[in-house]
Amino acid sequence: MMVLISTNVKEDDMAMASGAPAGTEAMPVRARILDAAFAAFGAHGYSQTSMLEIATRAKVSKRELYALVGNKHDMLVACITERAGRMRSPTDIPEPRDRESLASVLTAFGERLLVEVSDPVVVGVFRLAIAEAERAPEIAAALDSIGRAAMRKELAAVLEKAQARALLSGNPAEMAEQFLALLWGDLMMGLLLRLADPPTRDEARLLARAAASAFLRLHPS
Repeated sequence: MMVLISTNVKEDDMAMASGAPAGTEAMPVRARILDAAFAAFGAHGYSQTSMLEIATRAKVSKRELYALVGNKHDMLVACITERAGRMRSPTDIPEPRDRESLASVLTAFGERLLVEVSDPVVVGVFRLAIAEAERAPEIAAALDSIGRAAMRKELAAVLEKAQARALLSGNPAEMAEQFLALLWGDLMMGLLLRLADPPTRDEARLLARAAASAFLRLHPS
């Protein structure tokens, strides 16, 4: 085992010295560690997972674990940070000009959100955060600040612009929460309990369109 690890590291060093693109040699090792850690956390829980198991799954030494990622808590945060990035909303959301374009913006926002957050990997992160909420509440806080809070903030900014054009009225932050509630319904609960399948792109579009329509009926111009 140790001979193989030593050989791989030496090959990586040689490849980097030869001018190989950054991230093609060193990064896969870190990515492999995070994948192994995530799989182990999901299978056994955070507290029951040992660094040795993660190293064994990733086929690296424990020294490499600490050098490339850190301790076990650092690994959990890194897993969540990396995967929660899928929840981030697009930065090129167009500014609504009228009620029709506002409906389109909300529909596009909702469709992307449903597809991204319903990804099995992201749902797995939620399950992991829930399982560790009592022992490590900071994990749930990290997930919220990285993903959910960013989504709410982005949506509230869109609604604030719509409000400035007199397209609707109300508190942008509260309206953002309301739209998200209309969008998700009980879908997330079904995903977490494995009672529902992730929506397809077409299904997500229909759900988002229905949520946008219901939201705009609640908030006339």
